[in-house]
Amino acid sequence: MLDGRKLSAEGLGTFAMVFIGCGAASVDAAGAGLGGVGVSLAFGLAVCVMIYATGHISGAHFNPAVTVGFASAGHFPWREVPGYIAVQCLASWLAMIALLGILPTAVTGATTTALPPSAAFGLEAILTFFLMFVIAAVATDGRAVGELAGVAIGGTVVICAMAGGPLTGASMNPARTLGPALALGKTQGLWLYMIAPTVGAVLAAQTYRWLGRTETP
Repeated sequence: MLDGRKLSAEGLGTFAMVFIGCGAASVDAAGAGLGGVGVSLAFGLAVCVMIYATGHISGAHFNPAVTVGFASAGHFPWREVPGYIAVQCLASWLAMIALLGILPTAVTGATTTALPPSAAFGLEAILTFFLMFVIAAVATDGRAVGELAGVAIGGTVVICAMAGGPLTGASMNPARTLGPALALGKTQGLWLYMIAPTVGAVLAAQTYRWLGRTETP
């Protein structure tokens, strides 16, 4: 049975991430001077604070790839995956609709690539691998410093966005791409941003599942 509180928290966190991150990208494009680093920080800090705000309620995935990654490693029930993915994608789209209604300047935030599809696929998969690996470490391993989960995950979003933003937009998140793509009508290459992050997240979850296991006597 779906838990409305968990889904609401998951949707709120995803909404905040997209609204703040794409809002920063939009005002930067209008001449605010944030730059790529500023936009990367906006996304990372939004993820960080919403993890602390909602992580104890929903787990704070905010990302279909992360949800599938957790489920593939046995840390999340498969029966709840469709509900999480639906609310993440809906919240991302609603965040963009809100921006379109609020900002007086042109809204941006759609992820596009300057690379050939194969290279873009590889980069998105690798960046998401790093993100999911950190998430798996701090969220599923009791030996990690759980109090710093938001900082570690938000920081990973920032550095990956700084490295991959100019090349593919550094989405690492199917919902983060789908919402802006639908709201702005920029759906070209959407398949890449749906599949590559999911592949990277599943590989990372399985890798940490192997690396992080402890030997029993």
